[in-house]
Amino acid sequence: MPEELLYLTHRLPYPPNKGDKIRSFHLLSHLSRHYRVHLGTFVDDEADWRHVDTTKSFCGESHFARLNPFAARLRSLSGLLTGQALTLPYYRNPGLQHWVNDLLANHPVKRVLVFSSAMAQYVRQADGMRRVIDFVDVDSDKWNQYAESKRWPLSWLYRREGKLLRRYEREVAKEFDASLFVSREEAELFKQFAPESANKTGYFGNGVDTDYFSPEREYPNPYPEGEHPLVFTGAMDYWPNVDAVRWFAQEIFPAVHAAFPRTRFCIVGSRPTAVVRELARLPGVTVTGTVADIRPYLAHARLAVAPLRMARGLQNKVLEAMAMAKTVVASPQAAEGIQAVQGHELHVATNARGFGRKILTLLAETTCDQMGKAARARILADYDWDSSLAQVDALLAETPATWASQETNRTTSLKEKQP
Repeated sequence: MPEELLYLTHRLPYPPNKGDKIRSFHLLSHLSRHYRVHLGTFVDDEADWRHVDTTKSFCGESHFARLNPFAARLRSLSGLLTGQALTLPYYRNPGLQHWVNDLLANHPVKRVLVFSSAMAQYVRQADGMRRVIDFVDVDSDKWNQYAESKRWPLSWLYRREGKLLRRYEREVAKEFDASLFVSREEAELFKQFAPESANKTGYFGNGVDTDYFSPEREYPNPYPEGEHPLVFTGAMDYWPNVDAVRWFAQEIFPAVHAAFPRTRFCIVGSRPTAVVRELARLPGVTVTGTVADIRPYLAHARLAVAPLRMARGLQNKVLEAMAMAKTVVASPQAAEGIQAVQGHELHVATNARGFGRKILTLLAETTCDQMGKAARARILADYDWDSSLAQVDALLAETPATWASQETNRTTSLKEKQP
């Protein structure tokens, strides 16, 4: 009989169709091979209820709590009265807490894996068991980034959230046995303001399903014949993505389109906001909304772009485009944490002018195949889920993860791949 483990996530970890769900699903799938996994999670999208039965197939006991975003936002305001980060009451649910308490009282659970900082509140009093948290990103720093881009009073509110969430993250890291992040850069940033937990802070990178994201498959062309598409993929109700496509469409793409009238900037992703939909009025810009499969849009794109100005962690959109053997032009923020040789496996542009010049140069070339091939080779070599998740296995088994060895291997791999 396999050992029992409690896994808590802030969002249903299925289907793996967006950043955090990709990571949380692969964790669930991996853990289910070694443990009887009890899952406690939220469902924040009514369309996701149809995926509950599939999710249950990976689990022992499970609890799915409905989360209404509007009601949760109202509930989060109680944090202004209690001095808490607003994130905590947003994800506070008495029913889920009762289920967790009952599970721990009646099952021989000795290991807990928490996905995202907000879910740690459910097991902070759970003594006598191994607790590991996957923060994924340094969320507090993301709120500080948001504060820099907003006017008062939002700037004040976001700065407050960053400060209080950072205090909470630090407390949780001190209490838990290990803290994980999505990249070395995120882990190092966290260590700077939580030095007392530095010796139990590490990371494991995201992987890519390279069989699914394969350029060798046949995909129907979703673009009109004769166009040269530049594609951006991502959830289009996520503010950093909204900011990225607006900046690109307004500040970078007009010059590209003027020089190459057959180019098209294609924004592919679910739930586009009004700001994003308005961009479709610009010459050469298309907003698709939700699509059944993003792979055809990547496969037939001339280039993939990732012009994020606010970002934390590892960008799956970049990894997936590289896996599809696409030449990618990314901002430093979007490229952070990705182990790739710049100029050989990935292009990085630091500002609007640099983006425009790099894209114009690439469009003038007859092919971008060489970089695309090198990009896919990098993904095949370094972004395998099983090897990444071995870090989690070691921690849950109470064996210190070899983070120093991991870093040495990554550095050696990069040097070997230098052109």
